[in-house]
Amino acid sequence: MNFPARRQSLQRFPKQAAKQEHPFRDFALGLVSTKSFPAIVGTADMMLKSADVTLVGYEKIGAGFCTAVVRGKTADVRLAVEEGARTAAQFDQYVSKLVIPRPLENLEAIFPIGSHLVEIAHEQRGYSRLSNRSIGLLETRGFPAMVGAADAMLKSADVQLASYETIGDGLCTAIIRGTVSNVAMAIDAGMHEAERIGELHAVMIIPRLLEDLEHTLPVADYWLDKAEPMPDLVKKEVPQRIALPELEPVSVPVVVDLEVEPEQEQEKAVEVEIVEPFNPGEGY
Repeated sequence: MNFPARRQSLQRFPKQAAKQEHPFRDFALGLVSTKSFPAIVGTADMMLKSADVTLVGYEKIGAGFCTAVVRGKTADVRLAVEEGARTAAQFDQYVSKLVIPRPLENLEAIFPIGSHLVEIAHEQRGYSRLSNRSIGLLETRGFPAMVGAADAMLKSADVQLASYETIGDGLCTAIIRGTVSNVAMAIDAGMHEAERIGELHAVMIIPRLLEDLEHTLPVADYWLDKAEPMPDLVKKEVPQRIALPELEPVSVPVVVDLEVEPEQEQEKAVEVEIVEPFNPGEGY
């Protein structure tokens, strides 16, 4: 059977028709899992720099397992996942990888893999004063070792402690920011202090961060510049009215003296003199 109208519309708008017929043709999801937070950050950085993909974020499920989620065209996602898995294996922290071509909408509705999550997180977080700086991550097994290593890093170089991350299994990561030389010097001092206190698990230094990776890394609220809302010029709250107590009637006795003394009565009396009218016709 021929459909000339349908064929004509395809010729006029070939790209739009292809998107309507195959909405997920060039779309895929990629996941790489490691057992270290510095390793997953380094893996995500390599995935972003090796192919044209978007980093959705990380998923931490406990026991030290972290997963980086990217999305993009199928060929780019496959390349990014392979490079990410190779990077994780170099750190000896590789766990698993996965590529899902043409995921259905129901999958995005349930799992945290939608690209809109990145925009929402960036809008809610605000601008960080530590952006556009190199990053260093030092992971220990045990909280005291991480705190001691963070103290040593801050005292040994001009760096700032941006945040820290816990992923279970006793793994804690201190995240510092600064110039490349200062971050490298601080990480070296932190490694010695972490080994002295407890167990050093992993370290990572990334000189230049891409925008996607910058938006997904944890940053403490101390470093965020959030826009303050404008003050309300009109008061929304109406002052409350205070009800006054009702007045109770008070009875006051009134004394009326009806008796009048005779002297007062005489003073009040008025004498009236009757004057006869003048008649000119009468003689004198």
